Amino acid sequence: MTFKYGKTLAAAGASLLAVAMALPANASELTSADDLLNAADNADDWLTTHRTYSSHRYSPLDQINKSNIGDLNVAYTIALGGTEGGGFWRYGNIEGTPIVENGTMYMPNGWSELMSIDLRKAGQGPDMINWTYDPGVDKDWAGNVTCCAINNRGVGIWEDSVIMSTLDGRMLRISKADGSLVWEIQLADPAIAETITVAPLVVKDLAITGVSGAEYGIRGWLAAVDLNTGKEAWRRYTVPGPGEPGFETWKDDYDAWMTGGGSTWQTGSYDPETNLVIWGVGNPGPDWDQDYRPGDNLYTSGMIALDADTGKIAYHFQWTPNDPYDYDGINENLLVDVNIGGNDRKAFIHADRNGFFYAIDRTNGEFIYGVPFVKELNWTRGLDKVTGLPLDYDPNSDIQVYVAERTPNRTNKTATFCPNLMGGKNWMPMSYSPKTQMAYVPTIESCITVNNEEETPGPDGSYVLREWFSGGMPDVTTAQASDGTPMAGSLTAMDVTTGRMVKKVDTRYPVMAGVLSTAGGLVFVAQHEGKFCAFDDETLDELWCFHMNTLTDAPTMSFAVDGKQYIAVSSGGWGTVPTYFAPSTPGLEKIRNANLLWVFSL
Repeated sequence: MTFKYGKTLAAAGASLLAVAMALPANASELTSADDLLNAADNADDWLTTHRTYSSHRYSPLDQINKSNIGDLNVAYTIALGGTEGGGFWRYGNIEGTPIVENGTMYMPNGWSELMSIDLRKAGQGPDMINWTYDPGVDKDWAGNVTCCAINNRGVGIWEDSVIMSTLDGRMLRISKADGSLVWEIQLADPAIAETITVAPLVVKDLAITGVSGAEYGIRGWLAAVDLNTGKEAWRRYTVPGPGEPGFETWKDDYDAWMTGGGSTWQTGSYDPETNLVIWGVGNPGPDWDQDYRPGDNLYTSGMIALDADTGKIAYHFQWTPNDPYDYDGINENLLVDVNIGGNDRKAFIHADRNGFFYAIDRTNGEFIYGVPFVKELNWTRGLDKVTGLPLDYDPNSDIQVYVAERTPNRTNKTATFCPNLMGGKNWMPMSYSPKTQMAYVPTIESCITVNNEEETPGPDGSYVLREWFSGGMPDVTTAQASDGTPMAGSLTAMDVTTGRMVKKVDTRYPVMAGVLSTAGGLVFVAQHEGKFCAFDDETLDELWCFHMNTLTDAPTMSFAVDGKQYIAVSSGGWGTVPTYFAPSTPGLEKIRNANLLWVFSL
């Protein structure tokens, strides 16, 4: 059942099976394709989940700056709801980035309960809320096949509507004016363990979304929906099937590609010059039994560049072929135009779970450089300076051993490797400042021990629908540095022009929230225990902190209303940390969840 609460009494019935069509409501703001293309020039608003198609998460606002950051205070908070758990999850989570357009904010909680907020009415209690839309997600059905928390990482906007996906696999078009449902379409199927947690990427008249579920043996994909009709326009599988390019990299004889993983749960970037969408692809399945899936396993643990109109793959780059570590490659790819080594390059940058920070030519997928950004990295001896492949990669082998004693497989049943399977960086987005030409990476500093378990193919094999298909499990008590220091984190500054690490600032816990940089010379990030800080964008000196005292997973963003700048971040971070990693992050288990939007101003 679906309910819509707001200023009108219009019904918003939802169907999980059919596309429900309605006349679009009149809206005060129409978001055009040009608005999204030129979002970088619109300093006040935040129109896509990463603010611009280039995904920099950089705000050109500078009213809040190094000289006055000490005067930053809480302006107001908004309760987002959705704290209730579902399936085996204790709480609903908040990992979304608000969208702001001309003083109106659109923000979902983890259960996709969407709020429209009038930011000009801050302090006016219920009058601040224009409407709330609840799509009625089945909390147990979807929650039981959600590997990594109850999440909705944000929405998109198009014309007079908000575009939102739900955990149970739907995409919805919702009227900005009154929160009524225009249409919905079922894209993912929780019955086969597919869910959607990613914010859609709106390009022209299409909304592109990915899927979650690699740990359950899904076959990953990207899908585009025609926003005019609510019909699927194209779908591209990230694990190729027979007759498709890349299928030759799945070399078994029992159709491992059908459960090959490759989920796509972080929003991609869009390059209008080439009309290419650049999107990361997750780990192969099963995670830690690479012998089950011999070959490089394209396009998993890598990225693909696709034609936005057709979904045809133009090129790819694979970070970790035949990945035995669960180095999910979904992390964002930021488009940058910079001089590297004396040459002007159109590139994208990517901080991968495998611990390397990459620059790749975005016109053709050629490797430029790759350098470590974590303190400890021991799964490979390094990267080939020409190809970007791990130095231990053997093109003549279907099973990649890399550093043998660090690789869990059927020969070496238990292995300890760095970085942790959570990666040197997980999904939480980094920020790039064109002012400093530095990227600011939210980093996880940890190693881990993983035990391999052999999966068996066939109708009587070990694959079971809607159950974990992982080929082993980690020992979460071993998530620590090699010297025994508990799992921790850092904020890492990388010079994009040289690939040089400029500085690290250590944090007590893994940094599980996304980063914002601003023209005011500031870098904002929330630490997992709720310590929200601003740093100098050149030195990473800590300039200001506020203690929210609740777990925080969400990225920071900035907007302006009527000439006044605000900084916003949401708390509510009971996700993979500490749910899975409580033994290695002592103290976090004592903090309760509070799903709040915090807004700060001078």
